[in-house]
Amino acid sequence: MDKNLGYWSVLASVATSLIIVVLFYISGMQKVSENPAMYSAVDVYGGAVFAFILSMIVSASIWPGIIEKYKKSS
Repeated sequence: MDKNLGYWSVLASVATSLIIVVLFYISGMQKVSENPAMYSAVDVYGGAVFAFILSMIVSASIWPGIIEKYKKSS
């Protein structure tokens, strides 16, 4: 196993999670601007943290396998 697999896996997982959080934040802030009585900015911030944690869990389990297959084929 490559010693850099962990580094690339963490990097890919964080990048994927940040992209998901940015998309969540943009769509959440659009909902807040449409109906400020129903949602607040704190709801979006809490949801963004939740989305980051969940996406890190999922991407941390997916990316190592993808990177390992890519490194074996190279």
